[in-house]
Amino acid sequence: MPSSSVQVKRAVAIERIADAHDDRLAPFRGVADPELVRRRGQFIAEGRLVVRRVAGDARFHVRALMTNDAARAQLADAIARLPEETPVYVCAADAFVAVTGYHIHRGCLALVDRPPARTVDEVVAAAETIVVLEAVANADNVGAIFRHAAAFGCGAVVLSPGCCDPLYRKAIRTSMGAVLQVPYAIASAWPDALARVRAAGYTIAALTPRDIATPLDAFARKRPTRVALVAGTEGAGLSADAEAMADVRVRIPISGAVDSLNVATAVAIALYEVSRE
Repeated sequence: MPSSSVQVKRAVAIERIADAHDDRLAPFRGVADPELVRRRGQFIAEGRLVVRRVAGDARFHVRALMTNDAARAQLADAIARLPEETPVYVCAADAFVAVTGYHIHRGCLALVDRPPARTVDEVVAAAETIVVLEAVANADNVGAIFRHAAAFGCGAVVLSPGCCDPLYRKAIRTSMGAVLQVPYAIASAWPDALARVRAAGYTIAALTPRDIATPLDAFARKRPTRVALVAGTEGAGLSADAEAMADVRVRIPISGAVDSLNVATAVAIALYEVSRE
């Protein structure tokens, strides 16, 4: 299909796409499959806030951007910061579903190269408070935890094998882009990674609803210099092996009306308490 130029402060023309079957959009087909995108060594930046963040951060290389007219106009300054070789395709909003297989929020989608993986030792080296997640597979929970981590100055997040990929598009969107800011590492061995955390000088605090645990406020008042808050899934909680690695078990006092809190909510409360004290 023929293309036309849209004027922005950029050295190359933006290409307007009139047909959802245009071959130039081939890299965007199948992006609803997270494993396919991951095998390509990429991730999806979806939404104007997230696209703006990756476009303005030298750590991320944007391979291509697909946008509608409204988003293109709002992102003109971010588009101007992209490398000249990065194609930017403008198409009608109703073409997004036909191309990608799902509804695109806020009218823009970028294909971005995944940054190099970091080790547990690297991400915990300079932090004072970190969050460690065991088998938290829900993208909304993982994204929310990263957002809470950014809000309360948490220095890093460590994830066990089996956790949701932080760069899954839904996790990024839920985090409001915080997964692009908070350092993280996916542990290669579990629960051995907790030993690496302890060796870095952290006190490992396992979050649990059990009555035998220390109340959170009491722990926060006497918190050690470096704290690793460890949380598991809402139903099963932490595995016995992970909990056995803890230096202290910590609980958030709640009424008997419920047996536990959502894991993202629990992490937010715990981060607030330890950061406040």
